[in-house]
Amino acid sequence: MKITLVRGDITEEDVDAVVNAANSSLLGGGGVDGAIHRRGGPDILDECRKLRASHYGGGLPTGQAVATTAGRLPARWVIHTVGPVYSASDDRSGQLVSCYRESLRVADELGVGSIAFPAVSAGIYGWPMDDAARIAVDTVRSTTTQVADARFVLFTEDAYAAFDNQLR
Repeated sequence: MKITLVRGDITEEDVDAVVNAANSSLLGGGGVDGAIHRRGGPDILDECRKLRASHYGGGLPTGQAVATTAGRLPARWVIHTVGPVYSASDDRSGQLVSCYRESLRVADELGVGSIAFPAVSAGIYGWPMDDAARIAVDTVRSTTTQVADARFVLFTEDAYAAFDNQLR
């Protein structure tokens, strides 16, 4: 698998699937989640509401992933995953690893060839960027998948630098 870095806006990536750093409600929020819902339009929210009404009545659990349409995004699918909130006293790194592995598992089920990831949990959820980059890059590198093109799309210069450091 080819792994690349992009400094930019994940909603503009022309890939088969974009990964959404969602909250457990699946109903939109801030950061990447809000941007994907705004740019993708109401079709994403409609499918998320259907998921909440069926399989995920209590919300999507941390570390899990589920797909919806991408609406008006250039991608075909949005793979929603809920990252853990960082805690200095409780090691939740396994949950963050699970976000990337489960996203790739869902991607394989959908036949995705190209995928764009944000820095899951590194925004409002407070995960230190260097550690988030290490976990993300190591997990994607070591996960067996049929995805040929994985991109980390990073909105800020410090996020890009942290991921670039890990990719080398």
